[in-house]
Amino acid sequence: MIPFATAEEAEAALGRAMTWAEAAWFRYSGSTPDYCLCFINFLILFACYTLTGLPIALLELCAPGRLTMPYKLQPKVRLSPDVFIRCYRNAARDMALLTMGPLLLVPYPALKVTGIRTGLPLPSVWEMLMEDYLGYWFHRLQHTKWFYKNIHYVHHEFRAPMVFVAAHAHWSESLVLGFASFVSMVIVPCHITTCWLWFAIRGAAGVEIHCGIWSA
Repeated sequence: MIPFATAEEAEAALGRAMTWAEAAWFRYSGSTPDYCLCFINFLILFACYTLTGLPIALLELCAPGRLTMPYKLQPKVRLSPDVFIRCYRNAARDMALLTMGPLLLVPYPALKVTGIRTGLPLPSVWEMLMEDYLGYWFHRLQHTKWFYKNIHYVHHEFRAPMVFVAAHAHWSESLVLGFASFVSMVIVPCHITTCWLWFAIRGAAGVEIHCGIWSA
């Protein structure tokens, strides 16, 4: 929570007037506990995973094959609604269980001790995270013989790529990837709104990468 009782106190600490975005953030976060601000990361990720994938899933399920086949990586494969629903249900279940459990218990204390900011000023547009770097190397590790045989094979259960495969994985893989996100925030402390933006981008990008449709 922002440690200022009034907007005047906040502006005095900043040494300038708040921007409209900072004023809106002051009104919102001033009465919102930090653990709620941290939990919103997962709500954003879940929303982006669902809402980004839904239109593409409906397009593949409902559009005539002649419209989608030229753009599909596997044009002769047409998955059934049951496959989409099963994949989404399994992924959503694991995301919810991990979010309510270890991935919520650890990040909030990390937020408190590592310098992740929730106050003012808001971050600049150049603030970056390292999660993509860590995620890349972890994914490389998952394709080694032992990890693929015992863990990563779940992610490749659906041979034909489709949107909801993005979050379909062994629970341990999802857990480690979740922690990798917060390790990055520890290494490069940022503002909590930067975390929100990054989770939104990662959720949408994951769906796009796995959708099985390419654009010329």
